[in-house]
Amino acid sequence: MTAHKKKVKTAWMGPAPEIMDILTLSQYLGMGHSKIYSLIREKKIPASRIGRQYRFSKSEIDAWMKSKLITPGKD
Repeated sequence: MTAHKKKVKTAWMGPAPEIMDILTLSQYLGMGHSKIYSLIREKKIPASRIGRQYRFSKSEIDAWMKSKLITPGKD
């Protein structure tokens, strides 16, 4: 019998790379892989597909997050 390791969400520490994979994006945004895959399927998150893998541009993700603000900051 093998023991399954429980995946623990960790907060992002340090500067994020300009290009992220699913795992890195998951940590950066603090959301699960399944939610990210769901957003990709619904075409609600900016993503690039290279072969069978997804990649995310930090600048595109940051802009996407700003566009989702419920209470915009003061200018």
